[in-house]
Amino acid sequence: WACLLGGIICFPVSPPTTADIALRIHRILDVLASPWLMASAPMRERLAAAEGQRQEPMQGRMLDPPTLDETAPLAEARPASADDIAFIQFSSGSTSAPKGVVLTHRNILANCLSAGSVSRFGPEDVSLSWMPLTHDMGLIGFHLFMFCYRMQIYHMPTDLFIRRPLLWTTFASRYGATITSSPNFGYRHYLKVLGERPLVDTDLSRIRLIYNGAEPISVGLCEEFLSRMAPYGLKSTSMFTVYGLAEATLAQTFPPPETQYTSLALDRHSLGVGAVTKRVSADSPDGVTLVSVGTPIPNAEVRIADAARQPVADGTVGYLLIRGPNVTRGYYEAPEINAEMITADGWLDTGDLGVVIDGNLYITGRAKEIIFVNGQNYYPHDIEGIAQEASGLELGKVVAAGVRPPGAESDQLTLFILHRGSMEDFLPVATEAATLVNEKAGLEVQHVVPVKRIPKTTSGKIQRVALEEAFANGEFAAELAEIAALRQATPAATAAAPASALAERLRTICEGALPGKRIEIDDNLFEIGASSLTLIQIHEEIDREFPGKVELTELFDHPTIAALAKHLEAKLPG
Repeated sequence: WACLLGGIICFPVSPPTTADIALRIHRILDVLASPWLMASAPMRERLAAAEGQRQEPMQGRMLDPPTLDETAPLAEARPASADDIAFIQFSSGSTSAPKGVVLTHRNILANCLSAGSVSRFGPEDVSLSWMPLTHDMGLIGFHLFMFCYRMQIYHMPTDLFIRRPLLWTTFASRYGATITSSPNFGYRHYLKVLGERPLVDTDLSRIRLIYNGAEPISVGLCEEFLSRMAPYGLKSTSMFTVYGLAEATLAQTFPPPETQYTSLALDRHSLGVGAVTKRVSADSPDGVTLVSVGTPIPNAEVRIADAARQPVADGTVGYLLIRGPNVTRGYYEAPEINAEMITADGWLDTGDLGVVIDGNLYITGRAKEIIFVNGQNYYPHDIEGIAQEASGLELGKVVAAGVRPPGAESDQLTLFILHRGSMEDFLPVATEAATLVNEKAGLEVQHVVPVKRIPKTTSGKIQRVALEEAFANGEFAAELAEIAALRQATPAATAAAPASALAERLRTICEGALPGKRIEIDDNLFEIGASSLTLIQIHEEIDREFPGKVELTELFDHPTIAALAKHLEAKLPG
């Protein structure tokens, strides 16, 4: 707010809790001209550790977070015009130079007015969000928009949601929230921690909109969450499936509010660019279920186009272009990218693919992530949905990607599966996942690769390109060779490995979630850089080996391996 009032162009970014995020911040600093960075002392130390060979070190350009001095004279607010830059949103990818989306006051106000009119925002609304204020949904959707409509605003710290997700509905009930939000992984995390237990003294009947976007929307998760929350008054019409992106400020298409969300099943073989889609029954083995994200909000436009950026007929899959007063005028200091992404008449290529059916927009996938096999186009999230039915897998633990060897005309379908155990344990999971994809999608899986972590952006989106590059660079050669040898070996009963000490097993799990780190049993996980999402990974692996013995919140109560082992030991028989 101080930056907005003072005419200072700010760029909110996530704190450098991991090496990947620290490197991303350095890439952002390289894009900007003489930036200043406000960060606490621990954050500065993490940035310094990742600074490496930057040509212009940040020494001398670091600011401490200020302490409020009520006796200090007030500065004068700088008058702003509609086309002044308000702030810059940087893309969240960490594997390449981040793109800075330039947002003007006009962009933000236009999006606020249009999104608010469709959502029927008013001062009687109460908003609750656990999305971080460095994310466009958290900062713009659940702070600036709500502020403009003079409603009561509640922010739940993101790390608190990660630790204790059930507080989300506790706070919604306590404060009478009418509007809240979550992408896929939030519903999954909430439901996993909830299990079969009932909620106590919870009333969700005031909630009228739950914004669901940011990643491909899972119909199964929507239905499961609404079903589990129905006894507490949550209406089935509250699930608000939307489409937006940083380049649109935030929102581009909304369905009618407080209505049942719409989904349909399409033949997965009819979803290639330029193809006319074919509807199938919901139980068809060739069907993929997509959720409608509605129609353009007022003053916003959407076009489904071919490779020449010309409109295609309804029902035809194409490239998704957007235009309107809410759409950015371009990326910061990136004239070549702007010329490539934005047409002379203002249409911006989102990089997404979609189709309009019966007037509603359906997002089919990302153009850069399409897998080309046997002359057909396939979407990774569809294949992942099939593979995750294998024993021990779930959403977020399997990644489908196309790896194209030099000279090949099509991609080799490759599954990357999160696994930190032995190759002997991995083989049956890999076989089952590949078999399911072959049976249900008619596709041959060329490789199934165990990975110790799945790289994601700061907003939780899977970085498939990073896995593809690692595969192409031979980083998984040893694992693939071991799996091939196991497949060729004659099946034989193997003697069980001698049981290791419990602390050593926990150490292996923790080091698997924090690759490259040697963790001593008395090290505090928080002090060595374990993020909230890393702790979820650690908990999932512990829960796999010791089902139901350790709650996620207990990792915060016992933050060292030694303390956790002692705690777990007391719960184990014998």
